[in-house]
Amino acid sequence: MPATLTGHATLRGEHLTRTYGDGDKRRAALRDVSLDLRPGQLALLMGPSGSGKSTLLAVLSGLLEPDTGRVLAEDEGEVKDVWAMTGKEREDFRLRTTGFVFQGYNLFPALTARQQLEIVLKWGGYAGGGEARRRADEMLDRLGLAANRHRKPAHLSGGEKQRVAIGRALVKDPSFVFADEPTSALDWENGQRVMELLRDAAHERRASILVVSHDHRLLPYVDVYYHLEDGHLEERPRG
Repeated sequence: MPATLTGHATLRGEHLTRTYGDGDKRRAALRDVSLDLRPGQLALLMGPSGSGKSTLLAVLSGLLEPDTGRVLAEDEGEVKDVWAMTGKEREDFRLRTTGFVFQGYNLFPALTARQQLEIVLKWGGYAGGGEARRRADEMLDRLGLAANRHRKPAHLSGGEKQRVAIGRALVKDPSFVFADEPTSALDWENGQRVMELLRDAAHERRASILVVSHDHRLLPYVDVYYHLEDGHLEERPRG
């Protein structure tokens, strides 16, 4: 079947399944899950611990291959099947189009907060030299981290490291952003700041953003709310 997208989606998961374990211990994390991510939309995925939320995020973002189903993404005017790509093609696709926020921060210990963002811009060829530094400083300022730009992760709090990780995901203006518990290490004031930044990235820069969280306080900030439980996904009202 040729790859197609309709309804203005920029990324679509179709009939995704993913299981873990063998024999009697085999468990389904995803059971025939389908959803669309749209440009300019901030989506929230919630559900109990162990319900498959991180699995779905990893499958949609090209990090974990599904057992069945496919992930279609719009890239440079062409619709591509993410899991039909070669490993190199998929790596290149993620580098060019996708920003990630991981629970474990994944910061480089030897780099300052500013350098964590600069390196993303330089690796991807988005900016170099002074322009990369300017964009990195602008993002850190929006995250309330201007005074920490020269500090390395060992000298940052957990919340500060989380905000650096979020800045790194957004600094290249990606088409897709996948954020796993982006506010879990933050007080609510900084959590609100992060959600406003993610909402701006969606609404103003037309990114498609999926946030995984347990925090119901995020609901007023999002455009669509999905609930995943026992491997089954449903869209729910935000109210």
